[in-house]
Amino acid sequence: MRSHWFLGSVASLAIMALASPAQAACEDLADLALDSGEVVSAQTVGAGAFQQPGGGGVNPGVAGGAYSDVPAFCRVQLRLTPTSDSDIRSEVWLPISGWNGKYVGIGNGIWAGSISYSQMAEPIRRGYATASTDTGHTGNGLTAEWAVGHPERLVDFGHRAVHVTTTAAKALVGEFYGRGPDLSFWNSCSTGGRQGLMAAYRYPNDFDAISAMAPANPMTDLMTQSMWQGWQPQRFGVAMTPQALGLVHGEVLRACDAQDGVTDGIVGRPLQCRPDFARLQCTPGQTEGCLSPGQVSAVHNLFGGVRANDGTLLLPGWPYGTEMQMAALVMGQEPFPVAMSYFRDLAYAGREDWDWRTTDYREYMVDARSYGADILNVPSDGLGQYFARGGKLLLSHGWSDGLIPATNTLAFHHGLYGALPASQRENQLRLFMAPGMDHCAGGDGPSDFDTLAAIDEWATTGNAPNRLIATRPTQVAGFPGQPPQPPREPMERPLCPWPTVAVYDGSGDPNVAESFSCGMPNT
Repeated sequence: MRSHWFLGSVASLAIMALASPAQAACEDLADLALDSGEVVSAQTVGAGAFQQPGGGGVNPGVAGGAYSDVPAFCRVQLRLTPTSDSDIRSEVWLPISGWNGKYVGIGNGIWAGSISYSQMAEPIRRGYATASTDTGHTGNGLTAEWAVGHPERLVDFGHRAVHVTTTAAKALVGEFYGRGPDLSFWNSCSTGGRQGLMAAYRYPNDFDAISAMAPANPMTDLMTQSMWQGWQPQRFGVAMTPQALGLVHGEVLRACDAQDGVTDGIVGRPLQCRPDFARLQCTPGQTEGCLSPGQVSAVHNLFGGVRANDGTLLLPGWPYGTEMQMAALVMGQEPFPVAMSYFRDLAYAGREDWDWRTTDYREYMVDARSYGADILNVPSDGLGQYFARGGKLLLSHGWSDGLIPATNTLAFHHGLYGALPASQRENQLRLFMAPGMDHCAGGDGPSDFDTLAAIDEWATTGNAPNRLIATRPTQVAGFPGQPPQPPREPMERPLCPWPTVAVYDGSGDPNVAESFSCGMPNT
């Protein structure tokens, strides 16, 4: 009996060894050969010991993070060179223990230029392996000067850097844990949202499920739209001050707040909103608490969309309710720096006769697309291979996003929905709109919802999400150096798959998600 027990135990241990290969030492990963670059270093970081390089705050949306509760991980730094002009810096973080068998890619903001360290911390806390890249250059994210004379680096930013980082990350996962990830996800916002769509378009095998929030796509059109927004105050010789935008916001709330059945300071259905900005125009002799005729004209154009000199509508405007965050686009002496740099440094490089105040916006749109569409844009009918292999796509966007209009994501979803077979669009595609949510986070409405958990469950079980619960942080981040604002009342809402919306049931606490159902709007 003893010999049988011994032989059985040996056999069981052998099976376990095959099922769970031994984990490699972190430092040994420094010797791993990569197809498109090299491992610069591989070091174990103790629990809570990570210190973000550069102190954080280099790139808007990629600020310094909190790492005291981050468990121990293997930090692998990479230099990837898919072309002779490429210099892509990436990092892969691998949990020392408790790996859940899955991988998450993390994206960037605006023109990138830095690794998204703070956003890599959360997947590590939850047991995922993760990676992020600077996309091939370093900088503050507001300028594209790094691409002048470096066309391959623009391609790296457009799509290649994320792909080679993902390929390297999966190789490191396999080397460290003895097997590759069971499932691979992408979870990001803004430029990161566009990067997720681009992965599905160009590299359909990289990810099993993608969360693309507020994607900056089509990027060339967004550059034109941002220029238009910045031009309107200059066009009419007015200033769109916070006070003026506050008046606009008050009129939007007056006309639109109660359309969802609850008066709560949130515009729930901006497409059905019809404010009357003429009400805000100063009467003769009035100088305060009103808008000048020029300001009223500018406001109409901010929401009305991009138009050519002959009045033809070219691109959609921003939805009502975005006016407070829109300040970033309309308060400068020039249009938004990200868009100005695209035209000045890239599309119109070397043109001394270019005047951003006089160019016809039809020309802007055509030139922006001609220069960068093949590299930067994702067509809505181009994701067929990704969906054919079973990929899942979770789109989401805040209705109050003042930096990227939610109407762009609606248009992309509309084109994608029409391009897919019925079974794929019903089981593999979802769009969730978040009322009162600003760009990627924040705003007057509930803006915190777990997109990573949603796509993980979707890919694992095959059950598409039909309701996400969003909560509103009670503490509002204030301006640096200012005292903290008083806490807000807690609020939660269900987010519903487009085109359904949250409908108040008519009774119960309006700050609780259970008081709402998902249904079609009345109008």
